[in-house]
Amino acid sequence: MNSILRPDVSSSPCLLSEGDKDIILQESAPESVALLNGLSRVFGIRLTDHHNDPDTRLLADLSRLFHQQRVNAETTLEKHDTPWGNVYLIQHGILRLFREAPNGKIAIHHFFSEGDMVWPVFGRTRTVRNTLCLVSVTPATVWVADFSSFRSAIRSHGEGLWPRFALALTEELAELTSMREFRKHTMPARDRYQLLLEEYPELVRRVPDHQLASWLGVVPATFSRLKTGNSS
Repeated sequence: MNSILRPDVSSSPCLLSEGDKDIILQESAPESVALLNGLSRVFGIRLTDHHNDPDTRLLADLSRLFHQQRVNAETTLEKHDTPWGNVYLIQHGILRLFREAPNGKIAIHHFFSEGDMVWPVFGRTRTVRNTLCLVSVTPATVWVADFSSFRSAIRSHGEGLWPRFALALTEELAELTSMREFRKHTMPARDRYQLLLEEYPELVRRVPDHQLASWLGVVPATFSRLKTGNSS
């Protein structure tokens, strides 16, 4: 590896502060690029420069509906007894989807992280009978759009597009939820914890233990023992 040695600096970062001619400065990509990349992944559409391409027009129309929002940890985005009105695309951070019983007991259904899209899947969720809550686990940067406008924009590009999109994400969430419930009833806690480590290593590092315990279906004391036993 070749390098240019200069006696008046100790390391390459110093060159940047001096405006050295050997440093190539590149402009940061605008935030809208992150949004387009996220939408393209969710819809399985490859970004192109062909502006007349139907897929390109769809992404462009959808991107105009979103605005960026930065939130702190434990910020409520959607709450029960209130219609869920937005769709969220996560650029950075983790959100949790849960229900809260009248006695305060929490049932966590899912965690969403970078690249995931979160929206009111069930019709009831979009009414005052909504029982789901969505809260940030970590500080998060999300793209937010009105759900009705989002759905209408997709439908305007073809009647069959919305059902295909909605079905794919609904099936994915239902499969993950049903598999987790199956494991709760058929597998011991230690085996479920091991699968948690294997399948969701990022969550284990970033989500508080008491929330992971709820998601796993064990009390915090049991989760602590599982964690200690695994590290010994």
